[in-house]
Amino acid sequence: MTRHKLGFWILTALVVGNMVGSGIFMLPRSLSEAASPAGVLLAWAATGLGVLMLALVFGSLALRKPELTGGPQIYAKELFREGSLGSLLAGFMSTWGYWVGNIAGFVAVITTFASYLSTFFPVLTSGKVWLSVGGFTLKAGNALTFLVCSLLLWGTHAICMKGIKGAGRLNFIATATKVVGFVLFIVIALFTFQNSNIGPFLAPRTNDSGQTIGLLSQVNAAAVATLWAFIGVESAMVFAARARRKQDIRRATIAGLLISIVLYVGISVLTMGLLTQDQLAASQNPLVDGISAAIGPVYGKLLAGLGLISLLGSTIGWVLLSAEVPFQAAKQGVFLRPFAKENDMGMPKASLWISNALGQLLLLSTVSGSISAAFDFIIYIATLAYLVPYLIASVYHLKLIWTGETYSLRKERVSEGIIGMLAFIYSAWVIVAGTANLKTFLLGLALIGSGILFYPLLLRNRKTNSKTV
Repeated sequence: MTRHKLGFWILTALVVGNMVGSGIFMLPRSLSEAASPAGVLLAWAATGLGVLMLALVFGSLALRKPELTGGPQIYAKELFREGSLGSLLAGFMSTWGYWVGNIAGFVAVITTFASYLSTFFPVLTSGKVWLSVGGFTLKAGNALTFLVCSLLLWGTHAICMKGIKGAGRLNFIATATKVVGFVLFIVIALFTFQNSNIGPFLAPRTNDSGQTIGLLSQVNAAAVATLWAFIGVESAMVFAARARRKQDIRRATIAGLLISIVLYVGISVLTMGLLTQDQLAASQNPLVDGISAAIGPVYGKLLAGLGLISLLGSTIGWVLLSAEVPFQAAKQGVFLRPFAKENDMGMPKASLWISNALGQLLLLSTVSGSISAAFDFIIYIATLAYLVPYLIASVYHLKLIWTGETYSLRKERVSEGIIGMLAFIYSAWVIVAGTANLKTFLLGLALIGSGILFYPLLLRNRKTNSKTV
């Protein structure tokens, strides 16, 4: 088996690769719509601190409860009596929501890949009508984008089926390449930054109804978008069962987070100085457009090429993550039994096939709209699915501290208690901020709640296993 072969550097690459994926390319546009420069900076500060607290919680739990693997959602079952129906239901529903959220995550990465590929192949944004039936219109760009996204998805599927070690190495190479490239972007942007593009630092924003949005509301709106940038901070934790050393999980989580914070904040802030606010809000490829405006279109194409390499690595990481979550949960008895099936390389074959088939369905969103619209829609439906497991992990961490389980020093309980409480407050705050939008709340709720339809299958599996025993 190749399962226990992931060392510190590959785990760190998975964290950075999954965090610095689609968000770093599309968020400058999303943030410019949500908040003024002041609101964006405050949102980054709050999110960076909050996610750092979550990362410390994840690292602590990975060391204290090494037998609980597969992601932060797995702790839901531990909030109830072991073996009870409450434990089973909580474990299943939280895994379901987190799993489907992960699928939405890799679809967001794939659609961003298509966006940057359009720099080299403008036909991907062609408005030529190929088919029109009733109210549905199929444009050439949308159809070709769907085809490109589908090819990337199933090509990644084939790579992942061949083993975790090879896929992890490819992700590491792509991640190292993009970190170097983004550092160069930051250096160039520092020298070409135009203060005049920032506009009013405290400029108000308006909502769809034309009402003025104040600074605090801007921060709330931007916080949901900036959180998307940090989704994936738990990646090392998800692969805990495949880690060479348990202590590497905590180290890789913290190292990956710090690298990602530097890249995200540097790029999102500096991009605001390369394009005007109006240009930024209208851009399908903000980083490419920004560097093209600063030093020329040739360099914009080079950056787009870097983006493609980066997103290829991120796609591998996200597809691996999405399959690993239900695989580990099924092995622990809180998810559907077929997801625990492995191939000869120790890879979760059933989980990979089902996850990617669902991803293919989500890719249909690219057929009827723009790439940026598809990206925003996917972020909407995934946000709550991630936030709930983060909150669950914080609550479980506080439970361990309260009972003293795995702790021997009072001082340690106090310091980790403060960290756990801050992580809980942050998770709760972003849930409230995100679900203030009715669309986000209803779609997220539907995403998590849809799992109840399949819960009877888990109960049937459990009864069958009991009879067999």
